[in-house]
This record gives sequence, structure tokens and C-alpha cells, in this order.
Amino acid sequence: AATAFAYLLVVLLFSLMGSFIASSALCIIAIAALAYYFAPPAFSLRIDDPQDLPVVVAFFIASIVGAHLIGKLRQEREAARVVAAKLQRSAADLEDREKRWRAIFEHNPAMYFMVDKAGTILNVNTLGATQLSYARAELIARSVLDVFLEEDRAFVRECVRTCLEDVGQTRTWDVRKVRKDGSVLWVRENAKAMLWGDEQPIVLIACEDITERRRTELALQRSEAHLAQAQELSHTGSFSWNPTTGEAFWSKETFRIFQLDPDTVQPGPQLVVERTHPDDRASVKEIIDRAMRDPSDFEHEYRLLLPDGSVKHIHAQARATRTASGDIEFVGAATDITAARRAEQQLRRSEAYLAEAQHLSHTGSWSWDVYGLDFVYRSAEVDRLFGFSPQEPVSIETIRSRIHPEDLPRLEEVQRQAIEHKEGRFEYDFRILLPDGGIRRIHSVAHVVVGSDGNVSELIGTHMDVTEQHAARERLENTLAALRESEQRFRDYAETASDWLWETGPDHQVTRLSEHTSAAGILATGLIGLLRWDFACDVEEEPEKWRQHRATLEAHLPFRDLVYRTVNRTGSPIYVRTSGKPFFDGKGKFLGYRGVSTDITATIRADQAEQELRKAQSELAHVTRVTTLGELTTSIAHEINQPLAAIISNADACLGWMGREAPNLSAARSSVEWIIEDAIRGSEVVRRIRALAKKGEIEMVPLDINEVVKDVVALVTRELVSHRVTLRTELTAGLPRILGDRIQLQQVMINLVMNGIEAMDAVTDRTRELLIQSSKDDVGHVHLAVTDCGVGIAENDADRVLDPFFTTKSTGLGMGLAICRSIVESHGGRLSMVHKNGPGATFQFALPLHKEAVS
Repeated sequence: AATAFAYLLVVLLFSLMGSFIASSALCIIAIAALAYYFAPPAFSLRIDDPQDLPVVVAFFIASIVGAHLIGKLRQEREAARVVAAKLQRSAADLEDREKRWRAIFEHNPAMYFMVDKAGTILNVNTLGATQLSYARAELIARSVLDVFLEEDRAFVRECVRTCLEDVGQTRTWDVRKVRKDGSVLWVRENAKAMLWGDEQPIVLIACEDITERRRTELALQRSEAHLAQAQELSHTGSFSWNPTTGEAFWSKETFRIFQLDPDTVQPGPQLVVERTHPDDRASVKEIIDRAMRDPSDFEHEYRLLLPDGSVKHIHAQARATRTASGDIEFVGAATDITAARRAEQQLRRSEAYLAEAQHLSHTGSWSWDVYGLDFVYRSAEVDRLFGFSPQEPVSIETIRSRIHPEDLPRLEEVQRQAIEHKEGRFEYDFRILLPDGGIRRIHSVAHVVVGSDGNVSELIGTHMDVTEQHAARERLENTLAALRESEQRFRDYAETASDWLWETGPDHQVTRLSEHTSAAGILATGLIGLLRWDFACDVEEEPEKWRQHRATLEAHLPFRDLVYRTVNRTGSPIYVRTSGKPFFDGKGKFLGYRGVSTDITATIRADQAEQELRKAQSELAHVTRVTTLGELTTSIAHEINQPLAAIISNADACLGWMGREAPNLSAARSSVEWIIEDAIRGSEVVRRIRALAKKGEIEMVPLDINEVVKDVVALVTRELVSHRVTLRTELTAGLPRILGDRIQLQQVMINLVMNGIEAMDAVTDRTRELLIQSSKDDVGHVHLAVTDCGVGIAENDADRVLDPFFTTKSTGLGMGLAICRSIVESHGGRLSMVHKNGPGATFQFALPLHKEAVS
């Protein structure tokens, strides 16, 4: 048994070799060796005992099976070791790849976001979090929508959904993101959906910061829009033309000026010739031909004849430049100057009206240089009064020779007093000696103009021919002297000189006239037997008046103050006012009319003269308003540009909302509503400007003075900014209405505000502040005051500052405040200067309340 156990151990030990052949050989050798060493001396390899054979076989089989099992075990262990090594290498490779991917994700110069299908942020790189002013931990596990504007979140949600529907397809879009501090940046996002480790889809988003690019694009678009708006506002279009290649470019405004569609026509010189007025085509062709032969700068004006029959005046100017290829190209601008030409024609017409008014009233205007001793300006009527030829250079000796020697000292004294006192209104008479020997009597009114240096620079005034008035006064004085001989004769003349009695029969024919008709130049004998409408000259002009008068006569009713035109015995027209009353006999039979007539020619002519004067004043006020509008061009452009810029911005936004794959109609509708609001605001600015520029009749309507102030502030805001003036208003709410003309009151306020702004131009040691106040007093007046902190008004000038032709400006005419005072007084109010403590001046006007407001 011990031997068998030893055999078995040896067999098992050798079977550990793991090889079948080696184990078998070594097992046989081991058994033989053991049999040799441990068997009896008579050892042999044969098996004497049959019972030992199964043992040997069993040992042998056990050795073989053990070797096989141990070998199998070793193979499996080796295979397991190889697999473990491979897994270990795979894990290391995976870890390396993950490290490289994290490094790429973390250090890539772009913002990276990883979100799941619910929109939750799974990961974000440091750059992305830093760009949004967050820490990475603050963003992870939050909704990606939190970093977008509220109005953009629906768009982002739709973009993420689109990516998830098409895994592996890259999508790109531009959107705004919100930083932690609330600031906004524009990004371009490139996104792609992919399947993650658990086969769940995620969206990887790479973001590029395009804020500066977007700002540049918006700035470029804004610049282009501003240029287009500037061209539209100034009615100036740009163009270019290459004579060598024939290529031409027109801006949108150029097409609009020519009333052509840029989508249907090709711009070029031939198109200009076709649109040119027939009378100007030859000159336009000559300009084009000369430019093609000898390229050089050109400038000319011509007219366009448009399809609707209207005519436009165009001013074209171009410069010849050389392109990179060496060709000559013309670059220029075409300006629609139709309005300027019409304004020029209207101004010339106004000047003609003024000249005619001066001629009719025998009044000339002039400006005299007190040091140069020469006319700075003289109207045509002044030349006629002195007997000068128009535009004739006149020396001081020539002027002195035309003035009566006895009147020269008086004129020299006026000039001396003006220079010494630097103030005052001078009114004097003198005589002019005409070349034909006649004498013309002149009544002159002059005002001093003080320059910016404080010295008198000019005298401005008028000369009125009063020769006829002087002769009439002499005749009247002679007549009065004769009439004084008899007080009764004078009384009779005073009572009957202007009125005469008349009587008509039942057929309305004149039967009797008093002898005093001769005072009006009417022959009584010539009117007997005539009907009143037989010698009236306005029957055809005013048929309704005479129809009503005849109906009154047929009804036997009294009438009063019938005014008609007739002629005197010399054939000159005169105006007569007549009143009559029917008379009857004792039985009530109608016998005719008795009445009285008055020569009112002088009154009618005085009214006509007053109307002409008011018309001239209206023309002057209108010119002043137009001049003020010219000074406010920058403010007007700014006020119009603001709503136009807002319209463009909202229109771009509307196109953006409508251009989406799923149009946002709500946002687009809001943009359109904003466009309408801005358009209305721009229209209101244009309405206010047109109202100021329009020349119309005075329209007295109930007004809220605060609303008028707000309209004025809107027009002068840009002037306030450019002159660095701060505006402060103290408008009393709920003021009662006044009765006035809005345009004229706006003119008064604009003049006062502009005077205040100019008065503060020299102020550098304090804040330039302009104050507008409105209030109501206890006597039924609304007050409006404009206060500045400028240089103020000198005490010597305080009483004259509202007089015509008085000014403290070197370039002023001194009519602004005078016109304002005239407008305020025509409204039943009063314009005055209020003394204030401290620097500056206050001008205020008071207007009576509207009757309805008082009641």
C-alpha cells in the first residue's frame, strides 16, 4: 500500500507537466524506477500477481486523465490570462481616448454644450460657461433654455427637436444668448444629435461668438439705411457711369426721382435723355457727348418731363475718377431741386408783391452805412423817389446833391445822434430835388442797428413820398383859413360835405338830390330819372346783392348801409354807402323812398390799404417761419430719422419672425403695430413742419397752450442738443383753453426759444439751462414764459427790445420780436420782457382765455 501510494503520488506529480506524451513517458519511467528501487531483489518488470495488473492500469489511466485535466486547466487559465490582458489593454485605451476627448471638449476654442432630449445640460466646457459668466457646475443639470432670451426659447426648442428627429445631421442657426449678468451675445450654433452609450440620443452643440460680426453687419445695414434715408430726405440720388463699358448704377432715390422701376429698366444716359424735358434735351446730350469725348467733372441743371405731365428740376453734379482697370468712371449725385425752384419763384413773387406795395404806397425801404456813408441796400422805390437808375452806383456827393440844402443839417444831425446815443427811433422830413427841377417831400422813419462790437453799424428805415399829402394839407389849410371867415359856413360844410339827401318815386327812379353831391364829384342833374342800379358799376359783379336790394324795394321795406360803386364826373370810381326808408301818403299809398348817401371812398381805400399791409405782414411772418425752419433743419432731420430708424428695425424684426420655418405671427404682428406707431409719429413731425411752412389764413380755434409747447419742443430738441442747452419745463396741468392760431403761436414760441439758445452761446462758466413755464393768473389770462441764463438785455435796451429793427445780433434784422409782439397783440394778448435776478432774460406773453373756458 505504501508503494502504491508512492506510485500514485509520482504519477500525479508528473502529470502536472500538462503534456500527454511527456506525462506518459515520465510515468512509465517513474514506475520502473520505483519498482527497481522498492521491489524485492528479484525485481522484474513483469507482473507476477494478476491482481497487480488492474492496479497498474488504474495508476496509468489516472495519470493520463490527471495530465489531461491539468493540461486543460492550464490552457483555460492561460486563455483567461490572455483575455484579462486584452481587457486591461482595452480599458487603458478607453481611458486614454476618454482623456483625449475630454481635453478636446475642454480646451477647444469654442463653446460646447451637451444636452439630452429633454433639453437638460449634461456637460459644458469651461469656455462655454465662462463666456456666459457661469461656473460649469452652475449650468450642468439646468435647462439649456435658461441661457436664451424668453422670446427665443420657442425657436431653440424647435431647433433641438429638429436635430433629434434626424440623428447625425448637422444643423446651424444664429440666436442670442443671455449671460448671467443679463447682457446678450449673438452666437452661431452648429448642432448634431448622436446616440450615447446607453443608446439614448443627445445633442452636441458647438457655439461661435458672432456678436462683433453681428454688430458690424447691423452697423453696415444701419449705415446703408441711413444713407438711403438721407438721400430720400434730401431728394438726392447717387449714380455712376463708365463711358467705356457703358455700365451704370443708380441708387434707389435716383430711380424714385426719375419715377422708374429698378426691376424693369436698365439705368444709363439714354434713359436720362428720354426723361428730359424736350427744351433741355439738347443741352443734356451735349453734356453726355462732351463727357464721352473729354472725360472731366461736370455740373448742370435740367428739367424732367414725367409720364403724369409734371415737371421736376434736377441739379446733377459728377466727378471723373479712374477705376482699378484704368477706365474713367463718373460718380455723382442728382438732386431734386423742384421745391427750391418753386420756393425761389414764390420768393420772387413775394418780392414783386412787396415792390408793388411799396410802389402803390410810395414807400421805399433802405439801409444806410453810417461810416461808409453809402446805401447798403435800397429798394427800387427809393431809386424812384431820388430819381436814380436801378443798380446805379451812387456816391455821397450825388445823394447830397439831391437833398434840399436847407434839410442837409437835419439829416446829418440824425446820423450824429444815432452814432452817439446808439439807440432811438428817428422820424423826420426832408425834400428831394429832382433832376427835372421838381421837389418831392419825404417822410422818413429810421432805427439804429447796433453791431456785435457795441457800435452803431447801420440805420434802417423807410422813405415815404408825402408830396401829395403835403399839398393836400396845404390846400386844406388854405380852405380852412377861408372857412374861418364864417363860422356858419364852416358848420354847414362840416355837416353836409360828406352826406347828401335823395328821393325816389314809386318806380324807384331818382326824383331829387341835394346840392351837396358835388362834394363827391357827382352831378345831381345827371342822375335824375335814373334807377340806382343804372348808375352803379358793380351790378354784374355782385348780382345777388342787387337782387336782394330790389326785393327789399319791391317789399317796401327800409334798408341800411347799402354799399355800391359808381363813378364821379371825371370817370374815377368812388364808393357810396346809402340808407333809405319808404314813405306813404295819408291813405297808405306807397310814394317812394327817402334817404341819405355818403361818399366812403376814402374809408374803402383805407381798408384796402390796411388789407395790403396785413398781407405784407403775413408774408413777412411766413418768410420768418420758413427761415426758422431752415435753421432747424438738423432738428427736423433728427426728429424724422428717429421714427424712420425704428420702422426699419421693426420691419427687419418682422421679416425675421415671418421668415422662420414656423412663422411667429404674434411677434410679427407686434412689430407691424410698432411700425404703425412710429409711422404715425413721423407723420406728426411732417404735419407740424408742413403746418409751419404752409402759408394760409389765420385760424382761431380753442387751444391748449401746453400742447403747443410740446409741439415746439419736438422741433427744437436737436437745436438744444447741438448747443448743449438743458431744457426744463414747468407746465401747469389743466390750464383752460385759449383762442388762437396754432401756427402763429408756435412761431412766437420758436422765436423766443431760439433767442434764448443763441443768448447762451457765449456762456462757459455755468450750465446752459432754458426754462419754459405756463401758468394762469387771477384776471383770466394764461401766461407762458421762456427764461434763459445767457448774457441778458442791457437796461438801455430793455424799452426798445420789442421795437422793429432793433437787434443785438450782428446778423439780425430786428424783426423777430416785433413780429412776435404783433402776433400776440392780434390775439388780444401782450408780449413783454420780465426783469430777473441773476444772468439771463425772461420773455413772457399773456393771452386771454377762451369764452367757453371762462364760462
